[in-house]
Amino acid sequence: MTRLSAAWNRLLALVGRYSMYRFVMLALAALAAIAFVLSLFDQVTPGPLDLFVTLAVLVASCLVVDLVGQRITQRAWRYESSLITALILLFVLYPVGSGLGLVGIAIAGALASASKYIIAWRGRHILNPAAAGATALSIITVLSGAYSLGAAGWWVGTPALAIPVILLGSLVVARADKLRPVLLFLVIAVPLNALRVVNAYAGVGQPIDVGAIVTAVLWSSPFFFLAAFMFSEPLTQPPRRWQQYIVAVVVAVLAAWPLTIGTLTLGPEAALVVGNLVAFAFAYATRASLTLRFTGREELTPSVEELSFTASRLLRFQAGQYLELEVPHAHADSRGTRREFSIVSAPEELPVVKLAMRKGSQSSYKKALAAVEPGTELSSTGVWGDFVLPHSPRTPVLLVAAGIGVTPFVSQLRHLRLSGGARDVVFVYVASGAEELAFRDDLEAAGIPVIVFTRDEPTSLPPHWTWARGVRLDAEGLLQMVPDIASRHAYISGPPGLIADLAPALGKAHALTTDAFAGY
Repeated sequence: MTRLSAAWNRLLALVGRYSMYRFVMLALAALAAIAFVLSLFDQVTPGPLDLFVTLAVLVASCLVVDLVGQRITQRAWRYESSLITALILLFVLYPVGSGLGLVGIAIAGALASASKYIIAWRGRHILNPAAAGATALSIITVLSGAYSLGAAGWWVGTPALAIPVILLGSLVVARADKLRPVLLFLVIAVPLNALRVVNAYAGVGQPIDVGAIVTAVLWSSPFFFLAAFMFSEPLTQPPRRWQQYIVAVVVAVLAAWPLTIGTLTLGPEAALVVGNLVAFAFAYATRASLTLRFTGREELTPSVEELSFTASRLLRFQAGQYLELEVPHAHADSRGTRREFSIVSAPEELPVVKLAMRKGSQSSYKKALAAVEPGTELSSTGVWGDFVLPHSPRTPVLLVAAGIGVTPFVSQLRHLRLSGGARDVVFVYVASGAEELAFRDDLEAAGIPVIVFTRDEPTSLPPHWTWARGVRLDAEGLLQMVPDIASRHAYISGPPGLIADLAPALGKAHALTTDAFAGY
């Protein structure tokens, strides 16, 4: 498991250089280019002209509706969102080059983009836009009887596109950090759909070739595309991992064994809509737009500062979770105007919300955040994350913080202190130098053993602190400093590349939970 965790975090470090929007857009654009080339050689069903015309109509309808919606809601225009919706619909709807089918294509694109503003809660859309648009078109077609309008066709489920979808989709899942929910979806959907096909064959007395059926489901179903490019969308996922598992089960069952209501069959797009509603039921109180008024900053170390905000409304979170902060600015780089921050403050400190960042980066976001003046209001989305301490306070824990990765642990330790809780905690703090040990007051107030890994020896360490004195943080060194590691649930927080290096050293722990961030 530690090797898998290390490999996964190395991949996350690679894809984390781009914003989620930008990365998904690029992956879908690459997939569309591959599909267009394949269409030239008749390897996919749609022809090149149909693909080109359909994409043009989808881009136009999505851009126009998004432009109007963002102007009405006074949001910054995000062309990546429009293009992502258009590109997903290109693979979900059946492409056509003329006629009434193009009207249906335009309707689906317009309704998909409109759903972001109409079917929304406190500024955040509830349904996956492409799934909403495709579902709406199918309902309109059935109710009107105008079948020339078209419906969801999921032509992306073809052997020629299977490998590109899996490869590009895996990168998208890594960027969204949704590997486990996606795998659960696939583990349920693929065999259940194969069972449904076997049942259908048996019902009409056809011979059953299980191998051929399983092969067809694997290479000719839309499940990989649905899972990677639609189900994994962070904004329509509930905040906790166990909730995401429940949604994965719901979507997998409905997608693999569709229900029929009258003449309407609920396809994969409708299954995802149902799953989005289940997710909203879990997350309606937390996944919402929130205004944070900046009140000031405090330098903690030469490279780290703490940012203080006042929340505009009640914010619910658990110590160790994170939020996404938007800092609008011109000429944003490839990672966009949003970043994820672990919440440093404890729930007991609300409405005060504190974050921390490392100074000195040349990213456009970091420069814009450094220039924010007190009184400025910034937008935040909801709270996410499973990096929370075990439910049972009797479970001993080992907290390993690498650099700025100390932030979620500060929230947890503040919460324990302010709520009167008690735990058996050992804290390992890895920093480039003694001067970079941030939040020393909080760690000292927690009264827990702290083991410091720095190049130089810190001065004036509290009695319960220990400098590792040059011991390397590897499996042998960690066992030397924390001999009872096998009984502890280990938590490690820091950049994914560093987590990948340190994860094998925690292989002896009773359990391991990681919290990776790609920088900002």
